[in-house]
Amino acid sequence: MLPVNLSRVPLLIGFCLFALCAVAALPAVCAADRLNVVFILADDLGWGELGCYGQQKIPTPNIDRLAAQGMRFTQHYSGAPVCAPSRCVLMTGKHLGHAEVRGNLRAAARFPEFSEGQYPLSAQAVTIAQRFQKAGYATGAMGKWGLGPVGSTGDPNRKGFDLFFGYNCQGIAHSYYPSHLWRNAEKITINARPIPGHAKQPEGEVKLDDWIGETYAPKLMVAEAEKFIAAHASGPFFLYLPFTEPHVAIHPPRESVGKFPAEWDTEVYRGGNGYLPHPRPRAGYAAMINDLDGYVGRVLTALDRAGLADRTLVVFSSDNGTTHEGRADPRFHVGGADPKFFNSTAGLRAYKGSVYEGGIRVPMIARLPGRIAAGAVNDTPGYFADWFPTLCDAAGLEKPDGLDGQSLWPVLTGQSPTLTSRQPMIWVFPEYGGQIAVRIGNFKLVRQGLKTKKPGAWEVYDLAQDRGETNDLAATRVDLIQQAEELLRREVSENSVFPVLIPGLNTARR
Repeated sequence: MLPVNLSRVPLLIGFCLFALCAVAALPAVCAADRLNVVFILADDLGWGELGCYGQQKIPTPNIDRLAAQGMRFTQHYSGAPVCAPSRCVLMTGKHLGHAEVRGNLRAAARFPEFSEGQYPLSAQAVTIAQRFQKAGYATGAMGKWGLGPVGSTGDPNRKGFDLFFGYNCQGIAHSYYPSHLWRNAEKITINARPIPGHAKQPEGEVKLDDWIGETYAPKLMVAEAEKFIAAHASGPFFLYLPFTEPHVAIHPPRESVGKFPAEWDTEVYRGGNGYLPHPRPRAGYAAMINDLDGYVGRVLTALDRAGLADRTLVVFSSDNGTTHEGRADPRFHVGGADPKFFNSTAGLRAYKGSVYEGGIRVPMIARLPGRIAAGAVNDTPGYFADWFPTLCDAAGLEKPDGLDGQSLWPVLTGQSPTLTSRQPMIWVFPEYGGQIAVRIGNFKLVRQGLKTKKPGAWEVYDLAQDRGETNDLAATRVDLIQQAEELLRREVSENSVFPVLIPGLNTARR
């Protein structure tokens, strides 16, 4: 045995500890100094429903403060015009031409063993949460999942989240007073007498208290987020907060509704366009957005309390545009919402469920003190597929092969005013009649009705001059149509679960 110089043991121990810390943190630094990420996702929040995006009636001081302290994007897009596929694009970094989930299909349609939840991500799908988890981050998600039932291949615990708390199923998330939420694989009862997400009241007085339960689910989820931040203050974490507001049904707590003027509501909503009735639907809808803003404020306060604000990237967005029009009652949109009263689209065309701007252009705000300039406004076009590579670059993580998005990190940190070469953005959406959209530079190309007997022709819009998509340039921009079609030939993969027919380009069946 070789002799040991005991005087050097402390030095050796210190060197070993330093080496272990460096290895664990590669390519960043030690755990205590690594960047945290909080990604907050609203549900069906319109592009014009925040003060920092021009909203005049609904106060959103916390989100406005977030924008004032960071960067606000003016041309950012969701992954899809509805919930599940948009979240799939966000989580996997693959646009709808390659995404596994392209619609809001219930899991039971293909997997009858599951009584709730949406079509699951496959075992092969890699999420941004898995990338952070592999790098040693604590990972948590509180809110609405929608990418696979508990026990499926898309279970959030199998997709990179150490802790999931909230709604696994989007359908159950239609009620803010559900029977249960999930904590990982444990079903937690929160309302002995749950309030259904859908009901009508054709006659009699519509009373708010008749449709309010005991436990308001969003309050539990934001409290869980606060606990997660406190519990992981000493080490790096990735926290995903897909809150449910302001997705209908409209039923925030009574005290929230009471903040808004009684004279707003001249009509009672009786549930004619789906979801629950409400005596004051405009006040109720505003209350949901204002409550969401309060939850964002609580998350920011939790970061401040833990001393983490300066090393936490906070991102805020929405999964798609505001609630679409109803059919039975023309006075209201679905669920009793009134986007025209609130100017929810700020002049954009259409709503949720559409690949026109109003369905997919969404608020996008990012804050990181000292790295992202305060009060910055950026018009770089981007979409949800970009956030997987962006967050990897922010945290110094290796990016997997096959991502469709481009990193926005140089734009966020001021290294470049915009992306030097913006790849075309693609939406292939089989629902709502079948739709596709392609953005090439400032131009947007759209086709509608692809699953109908009379598919629509190409439409072309110059968004730099025509944000409202009113002037169709298709007759004079055949070159762009040809370019879009060639792009789709390359970029749209077959998907038997979510097929979409693109006339002249593929052979998918209805």
